[in-house]
Amino acid sequence: MNQPALTADTLFSPVLSAGTAPRVLPTPGLEALSELDWDELYARLNEEGVAVTAPLLSRAQCQEIIDTFDEPGLFRSTVVMQRYQFGRGTYKYYADPATVPLVQTLRERLYPPMAWMANRWAPQLNERTFPTLLEELLAECADNGQHRSTPLLLRYGPGDYACLHQDIYGDIVFPLQIAIMLNQPAEDFTGGENVFVEQRPRFQSRAIVVKPRLGQGMIFPVRHRPVRGKNGYRRHPMRHGTNAVETGHRNTLGIIFHNAR
Repeated sequence: MNQPALTADTLFSPVLSAGTAPRVLPTPGLEALSELDWDELYARLNEEGVAVTAPLLSRAQCQEIIDTFDEPGLFRSTVVMQRYQFGRGTYKYYADPATVPLVQTLRERLYPPMAWMANRWAPQLNERTFPTLLEELLAECADNGQHRSTPLLLRYGPGDYACLHQDIYGDIVFPLQIAIMLNQPAEDFTGGENVFVEQRPRFQSRAIVVKPRLGQGMIFPVRHRPVRGKNGYRRHPMRHGTNAVETGHRNTLGIIFHNAR
């Protein structure tokens, strides 16, 4: 089936001024996206460094994504984390998110409001702004030699964990990403909390522990975030990782918007 070309008008409301958050237009099967309050999420992101959404996916949709893990033809590479001292566990990069429509739709529909947030940060960080459509960002990535898809599926079992890291992948780096929890904590697994560490210039680092429920997304910086100081904004670098899983299995969908070299 041929799908209509995506435009700004088919993805989000046309009001895109710097002070007004865009609203994702209703998407069949993903109605929760149009109900997100992006002003509130942006405020939480600025206050805490991480913003947790309401559930975006149902259990059935989460399971649909989990089931792709065992279909090797969908992935471009598999990383066994202990081989590289990244931690312990396995993650796989989708070769082409379009082969998993749910993942592709999430990436396309979430990008415009995430770009709105990123572009509000841009003058505070003295950095560039980003286009309003994902396809325009990916075209920039391709021109820079960044062709490889970056959405990934992570699976952790008992004893598995992820060391603190950042997902950079090339010179073009979109400053925000989102990870969606695909299991229910305390039911499907125990342990495995999300850990973020914020480096604060001239102060000790701050640890943030986040415990999303099934289907909820965590929006967080790829590299750093702006924090107002006495003499303007400062960059606070942030890294993220995962505490060790104690029992069960924990699956997460990571949506990174820039592509990799």
